[in-house]
Amino acid sequence: MGFFKKKEKAAPSGDFDRENEKPIIKASICNGEQIAGFKNIHTGKMREIMLIKTSADLEYFKTMYGIETEIEKEY
Repeated sequence: MGFFKKKEKAAPSGDFDRENEKPIIKASICNGEQIAGFKNIHTGKMREIMLIKTSADLEYFKTMYGIETEIEKEY
């Protein structure tokens, strides 16, 4: 019996809904942690995909989903 349920991680599929979602990096002002994911442009809900530790992680995320443009950061 647990009170807190683990948040399910979205498995990288290599594709995203380009009409309803935009790629975004959520960055913490406190510790600098960066999380790449997709934000629904209608609801504002973010779907977290992976933690970005290095620039290589960011490039991996961009190539995995075919993103060629600069990704917006949100604080």
